[in-house]
Amino acid sequence: MNFTLPGLILFLVIAGICGAIGRAIAGGTHGGCLVSIALGFIGALLGPWLAHQFSLPEPLSVHISGHAFPVLWSIIGATLFVAIVHLISRRN
Repeated sequence: MNFTLPGLILFLVIAGICGAIGRAIAGGTHGGCLVSIALGFIGALLGPWLAHQFSLPEPLSVHISGHAFPVLWSIIGATLFVAIVHLISRRN
């Protein structure tokens, strides 16, 4: 993947916003902007994988520097990831 610097920064901002929304929906976790960005990217991996498993379409995708970022599935994936982390951490 080749990104320009503005494209990479925009990718990080969108991932941070998606991760923050996912965190807010699932009840939040500790951490700041970097945690939100990481959750956005984890959600961008988990969400489209789940969508593919259930043959669901990609309703909202942002194209930056020729690369697509699945916004809706990133939010859903981040939400599911945070919920799973909460379930695991509360049992210990």
